[in-house]
Amino acid sequence: MAVTEGQWLWSPRPEYAARSQLAQFMDWLRRTRDLDIADYETLRQWSVAEPEGFWSALWDYFDIQADGSSTPVREGEGMMETRWFTGARVNYAEHLLRYEAKAAEGETAIFHQTENRPLDRMSWQQLGHQVRVLATRLRAMGIRPGDRVVSYMPNVPETTLAMIATIAVGAVWSSTAPEFGIRTVVDRLSQIEPKLIFVSDGYRFGGKDFDRTAEVQQIVAGLPTLEQVIWLPYLQPDRSTPPVPDALCWAEALSGPAVPPEAFQYERVDNQHPLWVMFSSGTTGLPKAITHNHVGQLVEHLKLSAFHFNLAPGQVMFFHSTTGWAMYQLLVSSLLRGAAIVQYDGSPVHPGLDFLWSLAANTGATNFGASPTFVQMMEKAGLRPRDHFDLSALEAVLVAGAPSTPETFKWFYDNVKEDLWVTSQSGGTEVGSAFVGASPTLPVHAGEIQCRCLGMDIQSWSDDGQPQVDAVGELVCVKPFPSMPVFFWGDTDGKRYHEAYFEHFPGVWRHGDFIKINARGGCYIYGRSDSTLNRFGVRIGAAEVYRTVEQVDAVADSVVVCCELDGGHFFMPLFVQLKPGFVLDEALVNTLNTKLRSDCSPRHVPDRIYAVPKVPYTLTGKKMEVPVRKLLMGWPVDQAASRDAMMNPESLDWFIDFVATTGDYQKPARA
Repeated sequence: MAVTEGQWLWSPRPEYAARSQLAQFMDWLRRTRDLDIADYETLRQWSVAEPEGFWSALWDYFDIQADGSSTPVREGEGMMETRWFTGARVNYAEHLLRYEAKAAEGETAIFHQTENRPLDRMSWQQLGHQVRVLATRLRAMGIRPGDRVVSYMPNVPETTLAMIATIAVGAVWSSTAPEFGIRTVVDRLSQIEPKLIFVSDGYRFGGKDFDRTAEVQQIVAGLPTLEQVIWLPYLQPDRSTPPVPDALCWAEALSGPAVPPEAFQYERVDNQHPLWVMFSSGTTGLPKAITHNHVGQLVEHLKLSAFHFNLAPGQVMFFHSTTGWAMYQLLVSSLLRGAAIVQYDGSPVHPGLDFLWSLAANTGATNFGASPTFVQMMEKAGLRPRDHFDLSALEAVLVAGAPSTPETFKWFYDNVKEDLWVTSQSGGTEVGSAFVGASPTLPVHAGEIQCRCLGMDIQSWSDDGQPQVDAVGELVCVKPFPSMPVFFWGDTDGKRYHEAYFEHFPGVWRHGDFIKINARGGCYIYGRSDSTLNRFGVRIGAAEVYRTVEQVDAVADSVVVCCELDGGHFFMPLFVQLKPGFVLDEALVNTLNTKLRSDCSPRHVPDRIYAVPKVPYTLTGKKMEVPVRKLLMGWPVDQAASRDAMMNPESLDWFIDFVATTGDYQKPARA
């Protein structure tokens, strides 16, 4: 049966809504704060109207452990200058392992499986024990608060142990995925001058082993500040020869004596102390080294996991991710609520399209994460998980990584479960969380994100900065929130941070997404309004593509964009301006694709490559990715670009003709 945007699909049973974590919080507010809040929207409005009251209430409700005082809740004027809980010293890892003391003996904290490892589990006691042993080892190796510790590891428990142990001693964490190429890794990690790196010898994907020994050697050589390497023999567990001299084997790193919980001291740190560095690429320069702090991510992740994921002890969160995506940290953050997590490393469709559903059933997943692309594959194959797997434990589905269609939502109800909280949420690496998300007390409408998240004053603005309802505009956040980056690493004067989010609308966070907010508060995300590339749900930078492609002798210049198409599909074309005497033949296409795949990652490989006479530039010398993308998305020429602002206005004509005459991709209707 056909489904239309905004069509009602599901409402929570009264008992489900009443026992939700959100309902429990509202009841707590009535009892302790004398706030009679009857519904989600009233709660949201209070959270943005009285931010100090809201965030201090979360501090008390979640019983955050800290040295010092939680007051003042907020200091400073302006979004970039605001600081939260400056009188308190906290440690994020301490809260990740807090449930260990309450967990039953043997209770599962992590389910884990890979393509070459069978399903296994790690208890809370095992997790806590190994984290404390590894953290003690790191201290013995000279790792001190503020030192940077990085990884080039797959999505396996060892990576999670490394991350938690690093955070526990006050060091700063950053991770990259093993499918990343050498340049992609070094461009990121060299910015933060790491002292220690965790590496694996490779990974397995789609039934094939990918040995990364040579890449590890070159990455280590490209990071001159490294003093220590800890390596995991993942593909070859019996391998005794390290990939680089003097590297410490994982087994040896964990060979120290047991450290009881009461004997371990977490490093509690102040408001400005970095927790981790995530990378999100812009269109120029190196990837942005987005730095988050402990307290901001802690209060935000407690809020998100409790009220927007509805997680509690006994539940199981499963989201297929890589360690190079912010969803990895969000998955691990489920431990804050005493929920178990499922880590899977490998292809989501190997050995079959239904594998992830099998894993969800075998782990008793209550919350399942999927991308719209994954759903499209299921639908095309005619897969009905409800006919083959016991999904009785499943309560919620989180669709993330790209805009979701009404058909995506409807597929879950038709093929997975009728009584199911299907949610779509959207945020970003920049905030380590979501701007718009879900509430277990609200109905689900097809293709619609249920609500704006608590504490996030999100609006849709027109081009002239006016808030609007039921119209597509820029997603902005008009008030500060704790999980904003504390800074970009190396951006000493804050110039790059300001340019990234506050230049378009002075003093207001402009995220770079198109959004529509309807009269009932439901939200629709329509893709990027800037030139960042959203590739299979992971944002990558045009600059990375340019640096790689333009090393090829034949290429003089290039421009790349990514368009969201109808049905949740994507089209990412690369346009190259060739040097005289070269032609875009099959051999050159293969050369470019191979170099992008090896130097960057498979996600950087475009769908098609086209030769263009000239790459369009603004008068200030910037490539015009946004106007090109708008043209391909069906915008009128006069709204997509201003020729008066162009260095070479004639270059636009090729793209206008391309849109009018090329039929090898489906141009979507503009939202």
